[in-house]
Amino acid sequence: MSIILRLDRVMADRKISLNDLAEQVGIANVNLSKIKTGKISAIRFSTLEAICDILDCQPGDILEYKREDKKRNNSDEQDMNNKDE
Repeated sequence: MSIILRLDRVMADRKISLNDLAEQVGIANVNLSKIKTGKISAIRFSTLEAICDILDCQPGDILEYKREDKKRNNSDEQDMNNKDE
């Protein structure tokens, strides 16, 4: 996944438990746990907004985009193979 979730770090900094945050956000503990561990493929903006409001943070404090180099590596390998010919 190229989106890295850092909710656990922000929660630890704010000293808030999963149960407390889930209750304040208004979602089930299991759903917040999936968000925290990155086992989700999407998050509603309303949920993200509530989390940020309660934790007094910005979305960028919770989410990080990391570019995957898969396409670039394949291209580099092809270039190297062509040089051998």
